[in-house]
Amino acid sequence: MLQFNNERVATHTNGEDIYLFKLTNSKNTQVAITNYGAIIQSFVIQNKEGGSQDIVLGFDDVNRYMDSDYYSKDYPYLGAVIGRYGNRIGHARFPIHGNTIQVSPNFDPHQLHGGYNGFDKKVWKPLVYETAPVPRLVLQHVSPDGDEGYPGNLTTNMEFTLSDDNELTYTITATTDKTTAVNITHHSYFNLNPDASPIGNHQVFINANHILEQDSDFVTTGELLPVKGTAHDFTVFKKVDAEWNPADGYDQTFAVIKQDINTLAAATYVHKDEVQLQVYTNQPTVHFYTGRWIPNLTGKNGAQYGPYSGLCFETQVHPNAVNRPAFPNTILEPGETYHHQTIYKIVS
Repeated sequence: MLQFNNERVATHTNGEDIYLFKLTNSKNTQVAITNYGAIIQSFVIQNKEGGSQDIVLGFDDVNRYMDSDYYSKDYPYLGAVIGRYGNRIGHARFPIHGNTIQVSPNFDPHQLHGGYNGFDKKVWKPLVYETAPVPRLVLQHVSPDGDEGYPGNLTTNMEFTLSDDNELTYTITATTDKTTAVNITHHSYFNLNPDASPIGNHQVFINANHILEQDSDFVTTGELLPVKGTAHDFTVFKKVDAEWNPADGYDQTFAVIKQDINTLAAATYVHKDEVQLQVYTNQPTVHFYTGRWIPNLTGKNGAQYGPYSGLCFETQVHPNAVNRPAFPNTILEPGETYHHQTIYKIVS
């Protein structure tokens, strides 16, 4: 077993140790990640005023993420990995080789973000922690056959690296011993305002000409809708609150024009001459969520969180693809390897 000196910060109710790992580069960017839910607890950058700034929502105390009395109501998945399957699966069921697989309906009658106890609530096993030459953390979770209704023992590795070019890259691989459904993402909430005020003032770009049509329960129908001439057109930078319905914000999946890790998928900034967050991914969609359902919480440094305190760029295959034949495949067979890579790049 790897030894992590004094980095243990909590103990799960099941007795497993929880650590907080820090990746730091030459630009004094520091990312803190806990093996509980593979949560990005902080992402501290240096701004142009010479100060430091944390750009993700979260809690100072890792124990807060496990506090069911405080945090489970209207649970917002702050900074956590999402799996086995991101977003919604319609009616919590899907076909595999002619058989209907019923998974847990935690968003009754649908499943949301992997079920009642998805990857976000698991204690991941640390495999690698290196501070040099490239800061690197590898976590592993083995999801047993039948977990939340999914077939197969699924072994998932999640690697984080932080480059001196201010690129935080996460790479997810997974293998299974039975045919199953896999569509993993990460749920960091970003806010580039130094005072963590609401994100309506953020300028956003999303490299997509279409969104996925959703029904009234936010379940995808299999159809694509053009964004041109609508409030969902972010093909040029636009303020989040420029055209939104302030009662709803944004909670839609955008089909990116080019599925390529070297092509900009999305970006945001507040002031053009200051910090910009860029997102690159090998996944075909970005789910853009502006945090309408963030509950009232006290976050890091006493910051008060609530609706629109952060925005998410959730990179993944089309939600509910497992039920939509026109969408890309999210069925993983034994002998295959699921592979997801996303880069958060800070430009200043």
